[in-house]
Amino acid sequence: MSHYISFPALGWTFNVSPTIVEFTLFGHQFSLNWYGLLIALGFLLAVIYALKRVKQFDIDPDRMIDVVLVAAIFAFIGARLYYVLFSENRAEYFDDPLSILQVWKGGLGIYGGIIFAFIAGLVMCKIRKVNTPAMFDLASLGFLIGQAVGRWGNFFNQEAFGGNTTLPWGMTGDIIQSGPAGTSGYTLSDPVHPTFLYESLWCLAGFILLHILSKKAYKFKGQIFSLYLVWYGVGRFMIESLRTDSLYFGAMKVSQLVAVLAVIGGAVLFFVLRAHANTLPKNLFPAPAPDGGEIPEGADNAEGDGSADGDAEAGGEGETSGGEEAEDGAAPASRSEDEEKKEEKEEEAEDAGAPESEGSPAAADADGAAEEADETPAAQPDEDGRKKGQAGE
Repeated sequence: MSHYISFPALGWTFNVSPTIVEFTLFGHQFSLNWYGLLIALGFLLAVIYALKRVKQFDIDPDRMIDVVLVAAIFAFIGARLYYVLFSENRAEYFDDPLSILQVWKGGLGIYGGIIFAFIAGLVMCKIRKVNTPAMFDLASLGFLIGQAVGRWGNFFNQEAFGGNTTLPWGMTGDIIQSGPAGTSGYTLSDPVHPTFLYESLWCLAGFILLHILSKKAYKFKGQIFSLYLVWYGVGRFMIESLRTDSLYFGAMKVSQLVAVLAVIGGAVLFFVLRAHANTLPKNLFPAPAPDGGEIPEGADNAEGDGSADGDAEAGGEGETSGGEEAEDGAAPASRSEDEEKKEEKEEEAEDAGAPESEGSPAAADADGAAEEADETPAAQPDEDGRKKGQAGE
């Protein structure tokens, strides 16, 4: 069935339908709706973004996927239960519990999804040993992506709209003008606030700001999550005041109450974490160790100390004439080739001149040989032998 959505002041009219395609399978009628498709698309984009940045938050990708999959299941359950519990028709759901499962007939509460997702995420982070504040920071950025995209499902369903407005972007449509169940407080024939669009843009702006903050001014883990609570809470409180299909708890709009709690909780969490968390190092997101290994704290210093000790031992053992290896495998200190040859010449001269007196010609020849060795350190072995023979004659 075709429907239309119009923006009269802008002269725009769109022929749209909540349903993309309908088909029969095993005798049952099924349909693919824009609402479900856009929620799935938002989730997919959020996961892709998280995988791109997971290493920068020092989280293992496989463990992150485990947390996300479980949290997504509970987010869906929580969103449905939230709607059922605060719906005007909740008595009908309790009379027919199976109707709670009929999600395709509409009825999800985003706050329920967020609450259940973070509770499930908290448990999974403990089980999979993932840093919870860091995981929540990354998840908050993903939530903003999913919310910005998923809200467009309300556009196709012509739901989640506000009261009447004369602003240029006021919208209307055949479903809006029919007065859907659960809506009140507006003139059916006049344009209304596209509050779905307001929230989508608010979430998009929040994502851009927090994304930049996470790269340029990320000071402590949990910072992005706490600011997400404040940002979304403020926006949702303002937008909810315009909506005509709000869920109520007594005389109070449930979403506004939750928004206030989110803002207060996020602000308190921000200051508590900032006060108790150490300021992150300048290199907040270090490159992962080779082969996924971890570099123990202080390993660099320990390595440097060990090398210094090895040099000291090598220097001490290097003084031995035999060039024996130092203890613990340290190599002897190296000496220049000229110095070694000079010492050899002096030893040969002393050995050759030992039988003779100090003033004999042989001793003089030995002294001359030593002096000649000093002047010609690179003498060949055959020349050394000849000189030795002369000194012994």
